[in-house]
Amino acid sequence: MSSGIRSAFRLLGFLFAFVALAPSATAAGAAIGADGKIAISDRTFDCISKLQSVRGFYVGNLLGDMQATLAVAQSKNGGVYPVGSVIQLVPTEVMVKQPKGFNAATKDWEFFELDVSKSGTKIAKRGFVEVVNRFGGNCFGCHIKARPEWDLVCETGHGCDPIPLTPAMFKALQNTDPRCPNSGKVSAEDAKALQALAALSAPPPIPAKPVVAE
Repeated sequence: MSSGIRSAFRLLGFLFAFVALAPSATAAGAAIGADGKIAISDRTFDCISKLQSVRGFYVGNLLGDMQATLAVAQSKNGGVYPVGSVIQLVPTEVMVKQPKGFNAATKDWEFFELDVSKSGTKIAKRGFVEVVNRFGGNCFGCHIKARPEWDLVCETGHGCDPIPLTPAMFKALQNTDPRCPNSGKVSAEDAKALQALAALSAPPPIPAKPVVAE
């Protein structure tokens, strides 16, 4: 992975202001455990493009109810996502709909921060209102701003705070998910978008110290 791509992925700490989900479409068939929660492990999450694309983000359903998940994702009026729904905008952040009543504050969404590489996925953090990503951003704090009809899912116009990324930047991050085949073949368009994204994380220049005459 190039340094530009690595820098771009390091910027994803503030992306919880938008949709995030990473389970593989092939992961359908996951079960609800004895604790009443969908059993999720590192192996649950795979290449982002194995999910179904909807308006630039990706959705899936771990319990196989893909039709119901898509119906809400494609609705112009919002709705409540069914249990097992997975939503993902970028490879490193995910939200999964747990069974009803599991956490009222987050409307039963569980948030995940992932470490991704060619060798697979590692769950770095998971939880509900308490999840803070590696950059200090609280996932729930962003998503709670979505209007009620959008079930805590953020998109442009849903009420969440905007983030300074372009559609081209999101697409480049999706296309360079290291878990996906041919992710190392970066197009000129994606390379340009990743460079612009990396520039956002560049530290501000250190002001020069004034020269004191002796």
